[in-house]
Amino acid sequence: MKLLLDTCSFLWIVNEDKQLSEVARQAFLNRDNEVYLSAVSAWEITVKHGLGRLTLDRAPAAYVSHYRELHRIKAFALEEGAATQLSKLPGLHKDPFDRMLVCQAIFHGLSILTPDALITQYPVRTIW
Repeated sequence: MKLLLDTCSFLWIVNEDKQLSEVARQAFLNRDNEVYLSAVSAWEITVKHGLGRLTLDRAPAAYVSHYRELHRIKAFALEEGAATQLSKLPGLHKDPFDRMLVCQAIFHGLSILTPDALITQYPVRTIW
């Protein structure tokens, strides 16, 4: 299975946070699954850090690449085809980062590892 991490899932994996569900943890640890972190999440981490809403142990660029590689998570670029899926989404979720993750998951057939109940309302597979 191909998994796309929600930004909070990535942060909880990195910090070994107990908010990560056991189902999500097992899906992440399953070596048969391919796990991806979107450039959208790197953007969100950078924005939130810049606003002072997210404390990191290093600069955002170094943080994302270091922990992504440490946890064997593949980088996932945002492509035009995925971005243009946005016009097809109902306005259920106002968070632009989460909406783009949904677009990527739909376009590429990925499952999103997320606790976000609003994301589950979109036509995309979620795991939590």
